[in-house]
Amino acid sequence: MIQDHLNALLATNDMEDAWNLHTKKMDEYGFDRLIYGYTRFRTGTTLGDLQDALILTNHDPDYVDVFIGEGMYFKGPMVAWAAENVGACSWSLVHQMMQSGEIGPEVMEAMAQNIKFGVVAGYTISFHDVSMRAKGAIGMTARRGLTQADVEETWAEHGDDIELANKILHLKVTQLPHTTGQRRKLTSRQREVLEWVADGKTIQDTATIMDLNPATIEKHLRLAREALDVDTTAQAILKASSQNQFFLIER
Repeated sequence: MIQDHLNALLATNDMEDAWNLHTKKMDEYGFDRLIYGYTRFRTGTTLGDLQDALILTNHDPDYVDVFIGEGMYFKGPMVAWAAENVGACSWSLVHQMMQSGEIGPEVMEAMAQNIKFGVVAGYTISFHDVSMRAKGAIGMTARRGLTQADVEETWAEHGDDIELANKILHLKVTQLPHTTGQRRKLTSRQREVLEWVADGKTIQDTATIMDLNPATIEKHLRLAREALDVDTTAQAILKASSQNQFFLIER
């Protein structure tokens, strides 16, 4: 039952657990390959630095290398649709664009890569976010051998449940800690120092609170900046906050 799945998803406290639950459930509907993306750093012309985005996928690594690593997603028609819309959209839109002559050479290149990897039928869901800088979406690829007509039959019967499950996933993972784009994970000490500084404490205040000397606090801040791949402590606080790494309950 979809309710059992949603309850299990809501009960997770780990990104990997949530993603594994979701991919297994979507596979039951025939969507065996998913790619989810979320950014808080969108501008009018770009989705922001990919290193600052949260990307989750169970696609073949060779496909991910091309689609993400080589920036093929920039040319994908469904990515373009998701960037400007909210809701669920059938990949039949691509076929309609082809028939109307709306597809240029770059989009054809992206489509050729998709066909090569069996990414030919599916649905895309673009999520509503309250911030203009935020955008999240998921592309769901149907199992090899299924046609878009097969997908439409599944969607007609289960589309509401599928869309709801994906919306819950989006809300869940955007609240879970992650370390996308980091050189390494923050240590508990580095995170604690950043938390105190984020609360407005000075280096001396933080040293007194943690019973350490100021030089050690400075060292933890430097290592935190290196781990987060930023130049300033203010940037480190912003990035750690956007990755939901502050004030975590230790398990």
